Amino acid sequence: MPDFLFPKTLRDSAVLVPVFRDEAGELQVVMVRRAAFGVHGGQLAFPGGKPEPQDADLRATALREAFEEVYLPPTNVAILAALPTVPVLTGFRISPFLGRIRRPAAWQWQTSEVDEVLEIPLRFLADATNHTEEIWELPGWPGPRRIPFYRLAGGHPLWGASYNIIRPLIPRLLAGEWEI
Repeated sequence: MPDFLFPKTLRDSAVLVPVFRDEAGELQVVMVRRAAFGVHGGQLAFPGGKPEPQDADLRATALREAFEEVYLPPTNVAILAALPTVPVLTGFRISPFLGRIRRPAAWQWQTSEVDEVLEIPLRFLADATNHTEEIWELPGWPGPRRIPFYRLAGGHPLWGASYNIIRPLIPRLLAGEWEI
């Protein structure tokens, strides 16, 4: 099976990985389902995007993008860690930032970029019965590929860069590595 080739030059981008404890004390991770346009249309993602000239650094990019996409004010976010970068085939190097958030009373979002805000229980992702692999072949791929992913309610697959960001975090979050 042919390997994917990453572009020689990757552009910077940043995402916020928002987590909080619900009323029952359970850890929740917040994701968005992208609006159905562009290369990532319809996919599950963390709020984020490309840096703008006014961003002091990629941390500032992640906070600005979370505010623009889901109206999460930076004052409601405590950055807990800068996570390892994740390269993606579409030519980006994603810098994820784990953030403990104060959840808004009701989520709002920029409808031109986001179709839905999801709160996903971390225990759901930790449950092996919600994790699977399938052979996929998407346009632009060099051939079929075995893709690991989580199947969420509504049938949405959590895969790709978002999967690569959250997967190693699950045991660390459940073990209480950060105070959330």
